[in-house]
Amino acid sequence: MLTNHIYLLSTSNVQRTIQEKFTFLRVIMKNLFKLSSFAIAVVLLAGCGLRGSTEGELIGAQDRPEYDPQEIPYGMVACPGGTFHMGQADEDIAATMANLNKQVTIGGFYMDETEITNNEYRQFIEWTQDSGSYTINDMYALGIYPDTAVWVKDYTYHMGDPLMEYYFTHPAFDDYPVVGVDWKAAQRFSDWRTRYKNEANTEMGVAPVPKYRLPSEAEWEYAARGGRDMAVYPWGGPYLRNAKGCLLANFKPGRGDYYSDGFTYTAPVAQFFPNDFGLYDMSGNVAEWCDDDYSDATLAITWDLNPVYRDPTGQEVRKVVRGGSWKDIAYFLETGTRNFEHQDTATSYIGFRNAMIYLGRSSGREF
Repeated sequence: MLTNHIYLLSTSNVQRTIQEKFTFLRVIMKNLFKLSSFAIAVVLLAGCGLRGSTEGELIGAQDRPEYDPQEIPYGMVACPGGTFHMGQADEDIAATMANLNKQVTIGGFYMDETEITNNEYRQFIEWTQDSGSYTINDMYALGIYPDTAVWVKDYTYHMGDPLMEYYFTHPAFDDYPVVGVDWKAAQRFSDWRTRYKNEANTEMGVAPVPKYRLPSEAEWEYAARGGRDMAVYPWGGPYLRNAKGCLLANFKPGRGDYYSDGFTYTAPVAQFFPNDFGLYDMSGNVAEWCDDDYSDATLAITWDLNPVYRDPTGQEVRKVVRGGSWKDIAYFLETGTRNFEHQDTATSYIGFRNAMIYLGRSSGREF
């Protein structure tokens, strides 16, 4: 008798649950019907011309594609816009008179967190080869493929053969900054990176990203200081060691001394502390190509808003190089020290990183 009573209760509960589910489904179907009816009405009205009517008011073009706020690109960090004093932050030891101080404003942009690594550059090489654009011989001839012989050519009576053989090809060096690329190769990489990303965006129905490019000299210096106006080095202070006596970058701290920082040649990227923007190795490791032509008078003749120098004749082959490298003394690590190299010259101590403009407000609040 008790068993039958339990069975009847269970059956009643099941029936009640089923009835509740059917009621819920009816409510959903009813709402869907109302929504679909509204959508059909909107389409019909649009077909009658109501959608295109502006009633004579200036309301802007319709049917513009939606654009979400620009996301921080993969591998990059945000550098909010601001004003700073560009130019030498310490004594002009070489008496160059080529970097006098000037207050300038920089719009917001993004910059690679680290220098472009061997493995990242290898992706470009492999894509170029697999796509049939160029053969390996073509890439050598055009200067796209890194010139590994720089480890031997750059120095007299130096045993650079192991690095010439392994630096770009061996996986042990995948996370080291790519070298042996000239300014033109860095530009080609930047163009490929833009095309590669935007092809993927097109397939996904996403708006294209702005162009990847080399940073301007002003952007580079602003980013190197990380928001610290007149900072001598990216870490802010005027000293090369921290409180524990550890060197803060990969460079040549003394005559014949390349190893006190822990690395004989280049170091894997991001081995030292970043600056306040989150950028690694803005001083030391490898110097970096900038987009500008070089001139001793750059600061005197460029504007004070997003300055960049282009030689009016188009004949200038010297390009700005910044940051100093593993083989340089501390003077070249200073954020205000200017240097240059010829655009078709590849070395064992110059690499690069990319920048990208930020689309939208430049107040910095969006970062």
